[in-house]
Amino acid sequence: MGAVAQKADTIKNKYMPTGIRFGTDLIALAKIPLSDQFDGWEVSADVDFYKYYFTVEYGNWQKSRLSADQSYSNDGNYFRVGADVNLLLKDPDKNMFFVGLRYGRSSFDELLTYNLTDAVFGDVAEVRSNTGMVSGWGEVTVGLRVKLWKELWMGYTARLKMSPSIDESGEFIVYDIPGYGLASKRTYWGFNYQLYWRIPVRN
Repeated sequence: MGAVAQKADTIKNKYMPTGIRFGTDLIALAKIPLSDQFDGWEVSADVDFYKYYFTVEYGNWQKSRLSADQSYSNDGNYFRVGADVNLLLKDPDKNMFFVGLRYGRSSFDELLTYNLTDAVFGDVAEVRSNTGMVSGWGEVTVGLRVKLWKELWMGYTARLKMSPSIDESGEFIVYDIPGYGLASKRTYWGFNYQLYWRIPVRN
């Protein structure tokens, strides 16, 4: 019985979390001063259960498009939840090469303004809006997390986003989904370059 209890304790300790990491996406932050069509941010956190890492990501996304006869903008928040599997189990620094799955969901508004030519009134601006839109999608992820110094980590996540659900309750066809991308694309590639700080829980 003692051997059985000891083995159960060993398994239990193996799956006890050793730390929580909090991070942000550097690419999203770099886009803000470099693009007049995008504004946003993304933060993330993960916690380890042996080789499995439960992951949560949350962000804000604002995009705009402007042409000679129309303008488009959106504004929304999104989150992703899922898990990664670390394939580098014997690394003493807990560096990661991982594959994983995510479920993403976004809530957002869109605004479309375009010009029409009326025989009586001339050029008239028409405004259409999509308010309270909701969309969900799935993701397959692959990436790397590397310890740089003490509890400072850096890494990347490449993600294949797929099968977005399209909300059809608005005044026009949804164009761009925050956290996903163009709604017309059934698959979409994404890439994040992330900086993390880890808070140890136990050795």
